[in-house]
Amino acid sequence: MGLVSSRMAELGLSLPEITLPSGTYVPFRLSGQTLYISGQVPRIDGVDAYLGVVGQDMDVAEAYQAARVCALNLLARAASALDGDLDRIAAVLQLRGFVNAIPAFKDHPAVIDGASDLLVEVLGEKGRHARTALGAGSLPRGFAVEVDAIFEVQP
Repeated sequence: MGLVSSRMAELGLSLPEITLPSGTYVPFRLSGQTLYISGQVPRIDGVDAYLGVVGQDMDVAEAYQAARVCALNLLARAASALDGDLDRIAAVLQLRGFVNAIPAFKDHPAVIDGASDLLVEVLGEKGRHARTALGAGSLPRGFAVEVDAIFEVQP
């Protein structure tokens, strides 16, 4: 068992089942030592979760949990790209988070902290990253949150 897998077990986390893309794109692209992960939504083992608009259908605390699920899905995607070896992650370079929120909503960073916190909990200092947190008028399938990421990986 690798270091990341051990840390996940300590935290009571496991990688979820992930589904195939629902459009004309690839779930990840590995170019040299850079791994780009397509947007991940809060789908739990293939089941859509956390649907709705933040500030209307759910509060910041619930949306924070949605972002954590998204980050866990990022790690599952990374594992599929890295032949299951998450210890190859050298750094999370960038995280972008999108929040389906009412126009007056202003706490996007607090929502996306859910994804950032999970990555740091699992990866330690390697999980610290540059980040963008944006509001969106809508997201695919009505999800409340979507995140994508860029990782540096070891060969």
